[in-house]
Amino acid sequence: MTDKIANWTAADDAMVENAIRRGATRRDLLKLMLAGGVAVSSAGIILGRASQAVAATPVSGGAFKAAGWSSSTADTLDPAKASLSTDYVRCCSLYNRLTFIDKAGVTQMELAESIESKDAKTWTVKLRKGVTFHDGKALTADDVVFSLKRHLDPGVGSKVAKIAAQMTGFKAVDKSTVEITLADPNADLPTILALHHFMIVANGTTDFSKGNGTGAFVLETFDPGNRSIVVKNKNYWKSGQPYLDSFEFFAISDDNARVNALLSGDIHLAAAINPRAMKLIDGQSGFALSKTTSGNYTNLNMRLDMAPGNKKDFVDGMKSLVNREQIVKSALRGLGEVANDQPVSPANIYHNNDLKPKTFDPDKAKFHFQKAGVLGQSIPVIASDAATSSIDMAMIIQAAGADIGMKLDVQRVPSDGYWDNYWLKAPIHFGNINPRPTPDILFSLLYASNAPWNESQYKSEKFDRMLVEARGLLDQAKRKQIYGEMQTMIAEEAGTIIPAYISNVDAISSKVNGLEANPLGGMMGYAMAEYLWLQA
Repeated sequence: MTDKIANWTAADDAMVENAIRRGATRRDLLKLMLAGGVAVSSAGIILGRASQAVAATPVSGGAFKAAGWSSSTADTLDPAKASLSTDYVRCCSLYNRLTFIDKAGVTQMELAESIESKDAKTWTVKLRKGVTFHDGKALTADDVVFSLKRHLDPGVGSKVAKIAAQMTGFKAVDKSTVEITLADPNADLPTILALHHFMIVANGTTDFSKGNGTGAFVLETFDPGNRSIVVKNKNYWKSGQPYLDSFEFFAISDDNARVNALLSGDIHLAAAINPRAMKLIDGQSGFALSKTTSGNYTNLNMRLDMAPGNKKDFVDGMKSLVNREQIVKSALRGLGEVANDQPVSPANIYHNNDLKPKTFDPDKAKFHFQKAGVLGQSIPVIASDAATSSIDMAMIIQAAGADIGMKLDVQRVPSDGYWDNYWLKAPIHFGNINPRPTPDILFSLLYASNAPWNESQYKSEKFDRMLVEARGLLDQAKRKQIYGEMQTMIAEEAGTIIPAYISNVDAISSKVNGLEANPLGGMMGYAMAEYLWLQA
């Protein structure tokens, strides 16, 4: 038989792709190509190419069902009050933001056509034209001003009120232009506006039960604590989107039950499954795992203003005692990336790739412990299930300490009350931090001298000055340089050990296409519904 792949045309590829879409089996397709004189080896190449092309081509239609891990009767469609992933997913399907963060961590425009400033203090926002809300009202500057000003009203109870407080002036210059004035320069404003809470709602909205936004879907059903159903917005301003006809979302709190719902075909996606539940999928055809490492981490905190953390050699010894690779492999079951003791993850464009994680070196750790005069003493370490995987991490560190005569007394305390009674308070304890989109937010929250969550009571006037300087710079190269140096300062000087960035894993049916990682979290930064499609 003659190999005719050289004569194979684009029209022939299209024929095979169409046959796949109609449901032709692999055997049927191979017979078709072999009958046409294509060699078996070439037929396999052509079929693989066609299958990839079909998978990469969005298909319209289908009812998508997904299950998250938490919900309550406090579930809301008010973006300002959103507090759970469940809220974020629903708000992302109904509303749009002025900007969004893409899979590479780069801020892109959404409802805004452009956001510009000459001094990082006064910003001009140009809005897209032709955008309408679900009720038919056209998007205007007044809607943006109303949406942003709501966060400053204590009566609203916005979850980002402190972040929004820097916005001190709002002006609708014309129907499609907004001017935002900040109290102090902040070059991160376009990225801040990509946070889920800054979705744009219609001017004057007080009733959010209808979910009236400019988003890809229109609300059909919303039962707080139970489920929501949204249907395709046929007048959506993004041409060709969304691909799905409808999207149903609810929560199944038990990990195994969530995965079993996926395996039984009741849902297409089971969000945020744990390593133990992942075993249920092993060897099962027709399912896959979607992994996102976006900056969530569990860290060990040593307060620098309390013994023994007030001795630098003790802190340095602990940093050499932590086996980061083993923590990823054992405590996180491989679902993580080794970190370098600072909070800006590789998913962020400002991550310092030159800062290497400290090497596991028990002998060096022993030297520092001896110098600090703590070797042989019993040192309490507080851990809890409230801080993801902290119990397992503590056991690994404790075992390494025992090998060199360092007695770490791991005290496991209940989850209930942990954040109020132990976090930020105990001399040595674990924390768990969710991803934030900018170094400025992370540093302001966790490491500035006046940071509300300064876990190790790290204080540096130089660090504080650099934080203010970088915040107001529009020169991105200079900002990256400063942020890189600040990450090094944290890793070397602070009393926090960040051994790994934890991965989020969503389990999906192989029918689901278009799901990508996003720095804002799993389920495509919670915005998956707009971008996914289902293969028949």
